[in-house]
Amino acid sequence: MGSVRTIGMLGGMSWESSAHYYRLANELVAERLGGLHSVRCLLLSVDFAEIEALQAGGRWDEAGALLVRAAKQIETAGADLLVLCTNTMHKVADQIEAAIEIPLLHLADTTATAVTAAGLQVVGLLGTAFTMEQDFYRDRLSGHRLTVLVPEREDRALVHSVIYDELCRGIVSETSRAAYRRVIDRLVAAGAQGVVLGCTEIELLISQEDSPVPVFPTTRLHVEAAVDKALATP
Repeated sequence: MGSVRTIGMLGGMSWESSAHYYRLANELVAERLGGLHSVRCLLLSVDFAEIEALQAGGRWDEAGALLVRAAKQIETAGADLLVLCTNTMHKVADQIEAAIEIPLLHLADTTATAVTAAGLQVVGLLGTAFTMEQDFYRDRLSGHRLTVLVPEREDRALVHSVIYDELCRGIVSETSRAAYRRVIDRLVAAGAQGVVLGCTEIELLISQEDSPVPVFPTTRLHVEAAVDKALATP
């Protein structure tokens, strides 16, 4: 198995979802290779409190510079490819990609590929307020000829607060699950043929059974693509 590539994971945003990345990667490798096989990976986990403060202050360049330093550490340590274990911080993905030599596997691209493969054209997007309201993520999906719908303002505020106040802290609430289901129903009523779970923590709360239309779990799709690349024949 000497040809297996090492996946670099830049995580900690939040650690709850990064743990999900690590678990999924190991489960997928074990499924595909059998026996006692597990993923070859390097995980660098940043302090989310620092990142969140920069997000809240709109200091994206500083946040990008912090993640560039972390990405370079992962590259220097020997990773063959990089996954940024967060949807929101893909706002600075171009900054990171420009600073490293190894490939960055863009989360929105892997998600769009899955949506297109399912034959859908219109998707609802759930995520942090940054992901839903700014253009960095929606435009990346639109670049794959997808139409992206986002919830109304009150629903966006609810989705965002549940992520930061509950899911990032390991709190999974049935009340919030019911609220998310209502948000999904409104997106479907507005024309969404599928729903992108565009925040890595949302998969801790929402699964396919919570939606009348297909859901696209971005963390799982991202990990699947990374494992594919890691195990591909050179």
